[in-house]
Amino acid sequence: MPNGMDFPTRQPTGRFTNGRTIADILGQELGLENFTPPYMAPTTVGPAVLQGVNYASGAGGILSHTGNAFGGRIHLDAQIDNFAHTREYVISSLGMPAALSLLRSALFSVVIGSNDLINNYLTPVVSVPERAVVSPEEFVEAMISKYRMQLMRLYLLGARKIIVANVGPIGCIPYERDTNPSAGSNCVEFPNQMAQSYNKRLKDLVLELRSNLEGALIVYADVYRIVADIIQNHKNYGFEVADFACCFLTGRFGGLVPCGPTSKVCPDRSKYVFWDPYHPTDAANIVIARRLLDGDLNDIFPMNVRQLVGA
Repeated sequence: MPNGMDFPTRQPTGRFTNGRTIADILGQELGLENFTPPYMAPTTVGPAVLQGVNYASGAGGILSHTGNAFGGRIHLDAQIDNFAHTREYVISSLGMPAALSLLRSALFSVVIGSNDLINNYLTPVVSVPERAVVSPEEFVEAMISKYRMQLMRLYLLGARKIIVANVGPIGCIPYERDTNPSAGSNCVEFPNQMAQSYNKRLKDLVLELRSNLEGALIVYADVYRIVADIIQNHKNYGFEVADFACCFLTGRFGGLVPCGPTSKVCPDRSKYVFWDPYHPTDAANIVIARRLLDGDLNDIFPMNVRQLVGA
């Protein structure tokens, strides 16, 4: 399986990329000695959880029915349930005051929403009946009102420093390019417009929660802006290919079949922005992570990750 081929262990780890995710790289840059272990791993028990836990799930979404074609995935409500279990352990082992103090200083990274669009509202054929009755605006509002409750629940469980990433330019991923051939060699407009209208509402939500929740340090990470810049100016970042998947099987952009055991893999992963039909390479994730870490207010608002850690 090509996934994880450039990860330190050289094997699939549940990450949909050739190497590290953005969260992995942020952790390394901030001095974590190990990658944050997955919640579901049998070894993620006891004192290990005090160093942080990864609750992410492939195909998971804000809305609970997102990605149901992919079977076993953990949507955001269930991810927060899992965090609540970890929190109980932290309280029982450290006592309430120390546990709440640990949670207040901990960094929470919430990167979600793309699947709600790609594998829900925008899914070819399957979504046609829903799109006939639910407008893009209504769908975005449903996402935002659900997400509001989820972020408030995280806050009530003790989270204070929360990075909220917006949805990237999904109309530029190889999968959308291949399933919308009329766009030619351009990014597909409708998915990008939908991402932008969601992102606008998400920024409003972050500002609303910052002003309403006492002590909440919620930052808005403009991943859309960063990734659009990488794609548009890919040569400046040392990339050669910004539209084709490095791990591919078929399609003009290699975007029709997920990366798997029968896929072909490009020889130099560092020259590609996209690893597979949907996800960036380790090389692209490095650029994104560094801009979230040290970027200006256009990249991440109202402070970057390094400032948030110190806050």
